Amino acid sequence: MANDPIHQFHIEPVEVAGQPLEFSLFGWDATFTNASLFMVAGVAAVGAFMVWAMRPAALVPGRAQLVAETGYNFIQGMVRDSAGEEGVKRFFPFVFTLFLFIFAANMIGMFPYFFTPTSQIIITATMALMVFFTVIAVGLWKNGFKFFKIFVPSGVPWYILWFVALIEIISFFSRPLSHAVRLWANILAGHLVLKVFSGFVPMMIGDGSNPLGIAGSILPLAMTVGLYGLEFLVAFLQAYVFAMLTCVYLNDALHPGHH
Repeated sequence: MANDPIHQFHIEPVEVAGQPLEFSLFGWDATFTNASLFMVAGVAAVGAFMVWAMRPAALVPGRAQLVAETGYNFIQGMVRDSAGEEGVKRFFPFVFTLFLFIFAANMIGMFPYFFTPTSQIIITATMALMVFFTVIAVGLWKNGFKFFKIFVPSGVPWYILWFVALIEIISFFSRPLSHAVRLWANILAGHLVLKVFSGFVPMMIGDGSNPLGIAGSILPLAMTVGLYGLEFLVAFLQAYVFAMLTCVYLNDALHPGHH
């Protein structure tokens, strides 16, 4: 299993004293798995950091408070640029929570032997569907039937309007798929490639009796280190992209005719 790149994505029950934490809730399987454990760990880590960093509430912030405030202002500015002041008032907590959760889940998976929750399509799909149904619910609640203007862009000639509307409808209902798959596929592919290259190192070294193998292992080792650094960047970028697309989609709920 040590060199199996797929094994790191297996969902398994968490065991306590040799017993798996398996139980059901209203007839549904609610087993506490490694995915559940690291999602809880990510939420706890972010929550603990924000509480600790903001506890001084100093006028001149220290390093931890500066990091927390920078993250807060960064996401707030992103929501404002995408959805305006109304978007900040209504959706900033939602977008900020999504960003922090995804970022923490991505980063926690960078530690050896840790599990990456966002490598599971069910988790990314759940978040994408949550955004999708929020857009529909808020759009209909705020705009009524005017929300459907999202499918009819202004300025389109009447003779191709039906075709453009069809494309807009397909595009709208494919949003959850692209939203979920983009995050899942990038995290999954990155961890797979990292595992494959790192597996070449002990494979080439073998028992250490072949100098040529030892020398040859330097290249995959260097690639592993480079990819590891790149994955930290990807962990942030994918959280940012997911949050940015969420802002764009939520703007449609507030201003369905402005696109």
